[in-house]
Amino acid sequence: MSTAADIDLTADLERRVARFHAVRDAILAQVRQVIVGQDEVIEQILTALTVGGHCLITGLPGTAKTLMVRTIAKTLGLEFRRIQFTPDLMPADITGTDIIEEDSASGRRRWTFVPGPIFGNILLADEINRTPPKTQSALLEAMQELSCTVRGNHYELPRPFCVLATQNPIELEGTYPLPEAQLDRFLFNTVLDYLSAEEEVQVVDRTTTTRVAQVETVTQAAELLDFQDLVRRVPVGESVARYAVQLVRATRQGDDGAPEVVKKYVSYGASVRAAQFVVLAAKARALAHRRYHVSYEDITALAFPVLRHRILLNFHAESDRVGADEILRQLIAHVPAPAGAGAR
Repeated sequence: MSTAADIDLTADLERRVARFHAVRDAILAQVRQVIVGQDEVIEQILTALTVGGHCLITGLPGTAKTLMVRTIAKTLGLEFRRIQFTPDLMPADITGTDIIEEDSASGRRRWTFVPGPIFGNILLADEINRTPPKTQSALLEAMQELSCTVRGNHYELPRPFCVLATQNPIELEGTYPLPEAQLDRFLFNTVLDYLSAEEEVQVVDRTTTTRVAQVETVTQAAELLDFQDLVRRVPVGESVARYAVQLVRATRQGDDGAPEVVKKYVSYGASVRAAQFVVLAAKARALAHRRYHVSYEDITALAFPVLRHRILLNFHAESDRVGADEILRQLIAHVPAPAGAGAR
């Protein structure tokens, strides 16, 4: 027999879930007033935000990467900050720095911390691969610990905090590839592709007139933190969790379950953090699709953005022009699905 406390708890969860769906639908409606197409990319960014993760957005110039991030931040009611990464950018330009100020009354001088652009809710790291590793590393502590250290002083970042970094895949001159340690901090590596012909016509129609789309704020930071807690409450069956772990372990060359394509083309596979991220993101996807348990299809749908930047390919892959996505396709086909995976 259910107690009053159980009934109240169930009613509260139902209310929170209903609010989650209402806010998500409203966000999509607002974003689509500005952004044409790219539904999968938008969904992955929203998933990253609802699990408290970071997202690396890889796309060609002119694919509305910056506009998309700015629009989503506005609809969420979050403080948006943008950093244009350049070769001469210094770590203090990101984290902030201490300056000496003089008290006009006493004449005494003191150190005063001036926060950098990292002290916001959504940080757009534009063209993150254009700055040297020393400056890139300034984001490591912030992305992992949600804090930064300046001159030995520890500063907490506002919650929620999410880094959405962009990079262009075709420009090599003057760029600094992200080290594996920093790539591993990103929940997703989301790829923006070209729009269809019909979608490009819509973009031209929308952007070559006097019409300016205005998006409205539909939620706030405190509610987004509540959604992050709600996502973690979504249950995942043992068979599905084991499948996620098997999938990640199969990316490692020395694992018994690794397929031949991995043994031939992969130098280093994904870490246990990848398995954590796959399951956590799958929980958010399941909830977004109005399901209250994680399914096999949630894992396979998110395997590509979670794993494509976590497998380090060898020179055989480069010479044979085999990319990470092709390896992951063969990997998913190789790893057996859990029992009952056909049920939606």
